[in-house]
This record gives sequence, structure tokens and C-alpha cells, in this order.
Amino acid sequence: MSITDNTQPDDFVRAVEATLFAAEEPMSAEQIAAHLGFGDKGAGQVRPVIEQLAAHYEGRGILLVERGRRWHFETAPDLAHLLRREKEELRRLSRAATEVLAIVAYHEPVSRAEIEAIRGVQTAKGTLDVLMEAGWVRVAGRREVPGRPVIYATTPVFLDHFGLGTLKELPGIDELRAAGLLDPVDEDMIEAVLGPVNTRKADERESDPD
Repeated sequence: MSITDNTQPDDFVRAVEATLFAAEEPMSAEQIAAHLGFGDKGAGQVRPVIEQLAAHYEGRGILLVERGRRWHFETAPDLAHLLRREKEELRRLSRAATEVLAIVAYHEPVSRAEIEAIRGVQTAKGTLDVLMEAGWVRVAGRREVPGRPVIYATTPVFLDHFGLGTLKELPGIDELRAAGLLDPVDEDMIEAVLGPVNTRKADERESDPD
């Protein structure tokens, strides 16, 4: 059950590869195993094959990448421009939508009241609707408190769009500032959004034995 440039991959490897290639959406190891008739318990057999395939495609024109524990093929970033016939119009968010998206990403799951407490202003329903229509934010259930408010979280589409494997890869405020991605007028809002996150990261670093 191996794959190299000098050997013919076996049927199981080829089946996993074909499944991922034909999939309309990213698939988890559990989904691939179920599709191939192994059930959820077959995920343990599928994962090492996916990792072998990912290594096989590394450095090629297409890559096998993981986003939110789901895998899919995508064009190598340095070649993407060759496949664009027209310049893609970037989805531009309003300042309010950008703030809400950042709060959801760094504090999920989070309710509207919690979002408003961090922003210091009311959040229009349309703002969350825009983020959900983009596929970046989803309803994640209800908080088990009086009133049972709806809570929101990000989606695998959000991770994929921003090139993140998991939410742990979200940058901190120092990283945003160093990269020149932080407008001075946004610093107060970003500090409010990321303050607890940066404090937690600092505590994790101090407690890390390495």
C-alpha cells in the first residue's frame, strides 16, 4: 500500500486517489472510507494513504491539501494565475462584516450578544446574513442559557478560502501588524477581538515545556 515515482500504486491507493479527484467537495478520511465500503472504522486505513498521496503530489502542478480535516486537490498557488482567464473580483466585505467575521473566527462558537459586547455596537442581522451567504459562517446551535440564543461558527469553506488547515493557524495581532495587514484605525477593534486570544497564546507558550 505505497506510492513512489518508481512503482505502480496498488488498487487501494488508486481508489482513494480517484475518489478525491472526482469528489465535488472536500472529503474527510471517514467519508472516503464510507464511500469505498469500509465504514467509519476504515478511516484508519485511509489516512496513511492520503498522507502518501499528499507527499506524492508535493511540488507538482496540483496539490492534495487538508482544510478543516477534509482533503481535496487544488492548483499549486504559484500556478493559479495561469488558469485564470479573467481577474477574479475579490469579495469585499464592509467594515462591520469584517469585524463580525474576525470575532466569530477567534471566539467561536459565539452569539450575537457576545459579538455586540466585543464590538461595542449593535450588529445588523444583514451582516451575519452576508457572511452566511458567502459560506464562511454557519449557525452552530443554541447556547444552553436562558433564552437559548443562536450561536455562530466558521465553516470549512472559510478555512479553505483563507488557506487555513485549522483555526489554530489564525494569526495573532503581532503577526497581523508585522505583515502590514493592520490599519491603524482598526487597532482598537482588533485589540478587542484578539486581546483574550493573544493572552491565551502567551499563557500556552509559557506552559509549553519545549
